[in-house]
Amino acid sequence: MVISATKELIVHPPLDEISDLRQPLTKGERTVLELFTRKLPPGWEIYVQPHLNGLRPDFVLLNPKVGIGVFEVKDWDLNAMSYRNDFMQVGGGQTQRPILRASRDGESFDVWPNPVQQLRRYKEEIHQLYCPRLEKKNGFAVITAGLIFPFASRDSAAALMAPHQTREEREKYPAYSPISGREALSDGWLEKVFPESSRQSSRYMTPDHADDLRGWLVEPDFSADQRKPLEMDAQQRSLADTRTEGGYRRIKGPAGSGKSVVLAARAAKLAAEGKSVLIATYNITLWHYLRDLVARASGGPGWSNGITTLNFHEWCRRTCHEAGQGWSEEYSSLFAGVPEKPDNPLLRKEWRRQWQPVLDRILNVDIPDLASRAVGEPSVTRYDAILVDEGQDYRLPWWNALRRALKNGGECVLVADATQDVYGTAGAWTDNAMRGAGFSGGWAQLETSYRLPNDAMDMARFFAQKFLPQETIDLPKPEQGSLALHPCTLRWVQREPETAATDSCVAEILSMLKRSGRDGLANADICLLTDDQRAGAEVVRLLREKNINAVTTFDERGIESKRNKMGFWMGDAQIKATTLHSFKGWESRLLVVHITRAFTADARALIYAGLTRLKRSVQGSHLTVVCTAPELSEFGRQWPEQG
Repeated sequence: MVISATKELIVHPPLDEISDLRQPLTKGERTVLELFTRKLPPGWEIYVQPHLNGLRPDFVLLNPKVGIGVFEVKDWDLNAMSYRNDFMQVGGGQTQRPILRASRDGESFDVWPNPVQQLRRYKEEIHQLYCPRLEKKNGFAVITAGLIFPFASRDSAAALMAPHQTREEREKYPAYSPISGREALSDGWLEKVFPESSRQSSRYMTPDHADDLRGWLVEPDFSADQRKPLEMDAQQRSLADTRTEGGYRRIKGPAGSGKSVVLAARAAKLAAEGKSVLIATYNITLWHYLRDLVARASGGPGWSNGITTLNFHEWCRRTCHEAGQGWSEEYSSLFAGVPEKPDNPLLRKEWRRQWQPVLDRILNVDIPDLASRAVGEPSVTRYDAILVDEGQDYRLPWWNALRRALKNGGECVLVADATQDVYGTAGAWTDNAMRGAGFSGGWAQLETSYRLPNDAMDMARFFAQKFLPQETIDLPKPEQGSLALHPCTLRWVQREPETAATDSCVAEILSMLKRSGRDGLANADICLLTDDQRAGAEVVRLLREKNINAVTTFDERGIESKRNKMGFWMGDAQIKATTLHSFKGWESRLLVVHITRAFTADARALIYAGLTRLKRSVQGSHLTVVCTAPELSEFGRQWPEQG
């Protein structure tokens, strides 16, 4: 079949490269692609087997004015092989759960993943993770998730899938979950396959939403700074280009020493060799930063093929889903007894007292243990390489669970900085504790900080020497032989614990706004980092009263907070506001750091992480700390400027 585009459509990969896909198109998929290229109106973009952070649906269609379509194509001949639904009693016999099964050569087997559940998962992840700026409820109205059976009648396919669909999918909103068969394809009837394709526009879809998703489908169009190739010194380059004899490597170094750069460059090199790579983080907000680094290291398009980026708990969830329906249900059951966090602040305080320890146990122990067992199932994705950033945030059992997803002869890299021990987990990474973790050699050590201006580095070193455990600190050293000057402004604003420090934060942000527009600085460079979510949310509210909008991660309602974190720093030209935890790994030239507590080791490690986020520039950078922790008042008096 000759595939050709006859309208103003973008097809990725280009049509003349479709035959080079790692997974060749099936006969049915080629038929569907021809329909899309012939019948879709101008303005649509067609993505064939897009990576989508490792999900790889068959097709994603995108129109910045209309919406999104994600499709699975099943070349099933319902006459040649027997498909059926069996039903299992659940809930004490109160309800029945359908199980899709097939029979061949006298043997029956479960069909997994179930295509309806698979599409539902695509739709949910697009809405929650990859297009986080879509409206929470109405945003689903721009996402179609369709199932196509090129070699079966529509009626027989719909009857087979009906028990697995919700009533809303079958009856209330069938246009957003269409099931089509051979009739629509043979007649060239696009509206039966994709009803929303005839729509001219949607008030819920914008080019910004399209930009958010496009970055997960193909290589994003990065800003000028992000397009620059990664710069590495000789030691960093050696670590990025080589592997150890046993395949396991651990790297430590202080803030700004290039640990993430080495990890990203290694990922790019392995992906270029055709290997599958998992980059694992702890914080969700670190995803985009690492993806940007990998893109810069790759030097060309197609860098994301073969690279999956997940935070640890997202990997656990995906592993349990891939392992099979029983594992997926056991995963969901872990949360069944935990009530949703209430919006009311008073009720939320009681919720934290009663349920936070339970949730911590689920997240830190139960889910990792379940994933560690589920990863042994043959249906779970295995990787040629697993690379872990910010490894000091991991617990040792998490690492051991992750590396079970490694293919035989594969490669593992872990990078860490015990000085930034913000979760109290760095003790797991001593040489004694790491016995049996797969490592045979010592730590590779990076020492030079290429991020911090020297004056800011001196203050960060002073803080670490005064407030952090001396047996674990790893202090940054200045670059030797560099003649470049990186001026910076360091300002400390000390307030009493009970005062409205949020007003001071707003005032300092307004002061920084006056710096933008010169020296290569913009409003979007201003970042508020805080250790108190409620205070951060209040600062955002006060800024909005002054018609100053901020991209923020502050929300305590679970899933919405997750979506906010995924949306953070996605090219939005606004002020940024987030927690010190979520900004780990990032950097900026204009920082306001808000500190409310410094009486625990974790809190002091978090403050150190915040002080090391300042990015150097020959044009200058600026850091202001607004502090209500009395323990730090003496330290603050050492700063050049007082507020």
